[in-house]
Amino acid sequence: MNNYPSVSLIISTYNWPQALKRSISSVLSQTVLPNEVIIADDGSKDDTRLLIEEFQKNFPCPLIHVWHEDDGFRLTSIRNKAIVKSSSEYIIQIDGDVILDKNFIEDHLKFAKKGCFVTSSRVILSDRLSKKIIKLEQKSLSIFMYGAGNKLNGLRCNPLTNYLRFRYKKSQPYYVKGCNMAFWRKDLIEVNGYNEDMTGWGLEDSELAIRLIMSGKKRQFLKFGGVVYHIYHKYNSRNRVSINIEIMDNAIEKRIKHCKNGLDKYLVQDIN
Repeated sequence: MNNYPSVSLIISTYNWPQALKRSISSVLSQTVLPNEVIIADDGSKDDTRLLIEEFQKNFPCPLIHVWHEDDGFRLTSIRNKAIVKSSSEYIIQIDGDVILDKNFIEDHLKFAKKGCFVTSSRVILSDRLSKKIIKLEQKSLSIFMYGAGNKLNGLRCNPLTNYLRFRYKKSQPYYVKGCNMAFWRKDLIEVNGYNEDMTGWGLEDSELAIRLIMSGKKRQFLKFGGVVYHIYHKYNSRNRVSINIEIMDNAIEKRIKHCKNGLDKYLVQDIN
């Protein structure tokens, strides 16, 4: 009998149902299923909605679609809305362009520790291999595939995982990967979730980590566990990066714990 907390898996997506299909499908093979899956949809078209509705017919846990209109890159906003919609103690966050190893949820739940949040790594898939995976020409995944990079990120080793949890990248305390993170829901609410002043690609996950750390939470690095495979795609526009860096640096300099433009406005709406 385990003592795992209840867990919501939040998957962010935008207009790539082919990748999202592989990501959601990988949930079905998990050794431990989440209590719910929430798709945080940043304004995708109807093909994404139809895909989710098809999965909902036979999905083994609640599959919830949280959507808002397409008004540019608003990942912070849609993630906040998904967090508010969640009903579990613990939140695992991924992107809709990653495929989960079968032990992914279980690895994260074993690693969950009060007063901490978690980040992990990813195996990078080449363009050619990613196309084969999307077309289902390559169904099983491993680090031995031709076109799989960052192979060490695909290894699982519990003793090393526990040894490295507070040691790995200790010199980079705000380093995180937003495509593979986990938090206690109450901790996210305490710091007001993602800062919605940060739009466009980049650093919204690091800025959140900074506020969590400033509020007394510790970063754990789930190394050699929580394995995901990242499907190749072209880079998003970096035209907001300089602004987001300024916001992040301000959070460090002023030791900010709580952002003003965060998820609390959705909590109020949810109560009403």
